[in-house]
Amino acid sequence: MGDRDTCLPGAAAEFVSSLRTKKLSPHTVAAYQRDLHLITRLAAAQAGVPAEDLAVEHITGRLMRSAFADFAEPRSPASVNRAWSAWNQFLTFCVAEGLLEGNPMAAVPRPKQPAKAPKPLLGDGSASATLLRRIADGAREARDPWVERDLVVLALALVTGMRSAELLGITLGSIGGAPGDRRIQVIGKGGKARSLPIEPPIEHLIDGYLRSRLQRFGLDTLPRSAPLLVDTRNRPLQRGGLQYLVRQCYRYAGINDRVQRGTLVHALRHEFATRLAERGATAHELMELLGHSSIVTGQAYIASTAREVRNAARGNPAYGVLNDLTSPGAP
Repeated sequence: MGDRDTCLPGAAAEFVSSLRTKKLSPHTVAAYQRDLHLITRLAAAQAGVPAEDLAVEHITGRLMRSAFADFAEPRSPASVNRAWSAWNQFLTFCVAEGLLEGNPMAAVPRPKQPAKAPKPLLGDGSASATLLRRIADGAREARDPWVERDLVVLALALVTGMRSAELLGITLGSIGGAPGDRRIQVIGKGGKARSLPIEPPIEHLIDGYLRSRLQRFGLDTLPRSAPLLVDTRNRPLQRGGLQYLVRQCYRYAGINDRVQRGTLVHALRHEFATRLAERGATAHELMELLGHSSIVTGQAYIASTAREVRNAARGNPAYGVLNDLTSPGAP
C-alpha cells in the first residue's frame, strides 16, 4: 500500500478488492462496502475530521465503540453483528498489512446472536401439498399464466431445498444422469458445488415444463447452457421475479397465513429440511443436501422436530389426568 492507502477509505477499498479471491456474491460484497462506509462516516464524525482524512492508525477501541454505538441505535442486532464482522475482518486485514499494531474490535461489544430456528410452513405439515395441488389446478391468476413453470419452481424448492440463487443458477446442463437416477449440479455459497438427487415425479414435471416452453416461444430446441427457469418473455428469471412468483403462489393457494415472517422462497427450503428431519434424516444428511458448512445448522432441524423429545413430554403423568377430563362423557 502507498501512503494514500493509510487513509481509512483507501484501506477499505483495498480490503474489498482482496475479497475477490473469496468469490463472494455481489450482495455480500455490497453489504461489506455499505457497512465499512457507514461506520467510517460515524467514526470520522466522532474524531472531528472528514471521512476521507481519517487515518487507519487513528482507529482505536474507544473510537470504534462510539461509532458502533451510534450505528447500533436504530438497527437490529443482526445488522450490528453483520457490521461488526465486516469491521473485524477489515481491521484484521489492516494488522496483516502493518497499518495497525492490533485489532481494536475486541473492545467493541456485540449483540448476542439469537439461535436461528427453522421457519417451515406453519400448520400440520399439509401446507406444501396444498400449495402444489392448488397451483397445479391453476389457482394462480396471472396476466400470462404458466402453470408448468410455476409448478417446477415450487416443486424444485420443496424436493431439493435449494436457495433462491441456486435455483436461478440452474441451466439445462445442470441436470444429468439416466432417467430414474437424475441429479442436479448446484453451485452454492462460496462456489461450493453439490449434487442433488431428483426422483421421477420431478423429472416428469421438468420435461413437461420444457415442452411447454418450446411451444410457448416457438422454439425447436434449447441449448444446454440455457437457464432452466425463465420469465414469460423467455428471459432468465431474476431474484425479484422469483420472489413475486412464490408470493403470488402462496396467496392464490390460500396459505399466506402459514408463511412465517421474514421468509418467502426460503420457507420452502426450511419446509424441505424440516419434513425430512421428521422422517428420520440425520444432521449430516441435511448438511450435505442443504450445502451447509457445519453440521450444527442441520442439527437445528433435528432439534426442532425430534420425536424423542415429544415422546418424553408425552409421558408426563398430568396428561393422564387431562385425558380423563377431556374424554367423551367426562363430567
